Amino acid sequence: MKILLVDDSKAVAMMTTARLESFGYEVTHAADGLSAIAQFQQNSFDLILMDIEMPGMNGFETTTRIRALEGHEPWAWTPIIFVTATDTATNVVTAIEAGGDDFISKMAPESVLQAKMKAMSRIAAMRARLAQANRKLQDQANRDGLTGLYNRRALDMHIDHLWDDAVRGGKPFSILMIDVDNFKKYNDHYGHLAGDDCLRAIANSLGTTVQQANADKIAAGTFVARYGGEEFCVVIPEASPGVHIGLASTLVENIAALQLPHEKNADWGVVTISVGAVCINPASEKVGALFRQADTLLYRAKEAGRNRVEAD
Repeated sequence: MKILLVDDSKAVAMMTTARLESFGYEVTHAADGLSAIAQFQQNSFDLILMDIEMPGMNGFETTTRIRALEGHEPWAWTPIIFVTATDTATNVVTAIEAGGDDFISKMAPESVLQAKMKAMSRIAAMRARLAQANRKLQDQANRDGLTGLYNRRALDMHIDHLWDDAVRGGKPFSILMIDVDNFKKYNDHYGHLAGDDCLRAIANSLGTTVQQANADKIAAGTFVARYGGEEFCVVIPEASPGVHIGLASTLVENIAALQLPHEKNADWGVVTISVGAVCINPASEKVGALFRQADTLLYRAKEAGRNRVEAD
């Protein structure tokens, strides 16, 4: 268990730290309220032991500011125990209102301190399990059930933040709109179960290619999402000019290289994709305009024979 000990007395801090470390806990010391807040912002703690009387900013105000930094989710809450020599009724009420959870005397017997820490360890373990379960649920909510890629919901959330960052920084921004060529004919000819297998294979190839682009730092931060049906979208934030065309061409080549049979895909005989690729320097435009441009180019690619890239 990781503990943040906030106390302006070096002697008390050294003694308390020694006692806690003898129980096997990891202790970080902050000598005042501002230092405690800075440590809290930089690190994750399972418990905070907070002195009340400190110069500059007392423990109550420090606790109030720490609570304001926490999220609203239960797993974001960090237990705070006030360590004091005077657990008066006024202090108890003030501590609870400030966001504290418990009191303990600075001179608490070893057995009492150890018992309190055991209780806090159980709470820390429960918070960790809750956080893990939440991350799993969040991931499931953001993933497409068929392909495992980001779904449309996740795409919308991610792209809004990335677009705002690009606008503020004046950095280039690219998207690729991808459509599987003649996919309705594929479903009609091979059946919907085969169609699902086909989409999974395409998604896997797209995802692998984008991961490689990130690994090569050609387009760091790039991600792929299922846009809907047989359409996919690749978002390339901060892409250097031309990167979007190179990545789009690689995607087209890699899908054709899968050699997935598609008798109804005229001229090719295998599954292929068409891509509309756009790269702009965002200004006052909305991100929706970028999608419209990419869609226009995607349809141009289809009209020009499919299995190709059309770029701005």
